Amino acid sequence: MTNDRCDVRSTLVRAPGAPFRKSDTERRTAVSRSSERSTPPFERFRKIGIRTPSLMRSSLERPSMRSLELESGLTLLAVPTPRSTIVHRLVCDRLADRREAGESGAGASAYWIDARNAAAPRVLYDQVSSPGVLSDLRIARAFTAYQHHSLVREVTRRCDPTTELLVAPNVASLYGDDDLPAYEREDLLASSLETLSELGRVLDCPVVVTSADDERAATIDDYARSTIECVRTREGVRFETDGEAVTTGYWHGTYWQTTIPYWVDCCGTVDRLDPVTAADRGLLEVSA
Repeated sequence: MTNDRCDVRSTLVRAPGAPFRKSDTERRTAVSRSSERSTPPFERFRKIGIRTPSLMRSSLERPSMRSLELESGLTLLAVPTPRSTIVHRLVCDRLADRREAGESGAGASAYWIDARNAAAPRVLYDQVSSPGVLSDLRIARAFTAYQHHSLVREVTRRCDPTTELLVAPNVASLYGDDDLPAYEREDLLASSLETLSELGRVLDCPVVVTSADDERAATIDDYARSTIECVRTREGVRFETDGEAVTTGYWHGTYWQTTIPYWVDCCGTVDRLDPVTAADRGLLEVSA
């Protein structure tokens, strides 16, 4: 005779010969706990009223730069090396935002005037979650300064008010090559920079150019509305504008390293507290 019994202290009920099954109450509890574990931390923060900047709302799979706002007009991105992929990430994030907003598919929204083979397809595809993000990007390559200048002029005929972004990596690199006479270098570069700067003003869209050449950075800076310095750190690349850091954090796979600007954006700032007042309030420990 089988001695089957139901323990009232347990939520598990077993019929004779049947495997153990979880009760409805336990199943609901397990689902609730599983859902809580799968919910991103920032969603839980939002539920309890903590405001979260864009850093925590970005994908955990790769570094995101959507917190870096690009102004309209010419922006100089001072990169560590000509092969830097920072501009690729900026462009892809911008196009991804446009796609999420449902604004893609209405024609080319971004033009890339390439120099020194910066527009490597593999690098671009590594920065997007879907190949469709790049459908609005048009790329043209230049191998000489004359070709580069011609492409800049061609873009003026192709872009329209729907253009979202113009990109010219290594913008001054080709203008120092030996195939361009020395007496033409400065004037031709100045003409290209002036055209790009005017395009950004007329179209009211960002025009991002990069340079790793300190010798020509001053020339580019004369036409740039803003300059963003890309500084290498052990955590990643830090962005600086006018000497102030604008990087809110660094992604490292499944976790991030936050910065002081991040918490200032999240929680705000307080006035400086006088040491004497702090000691009176017991906020400052004074030892003999």
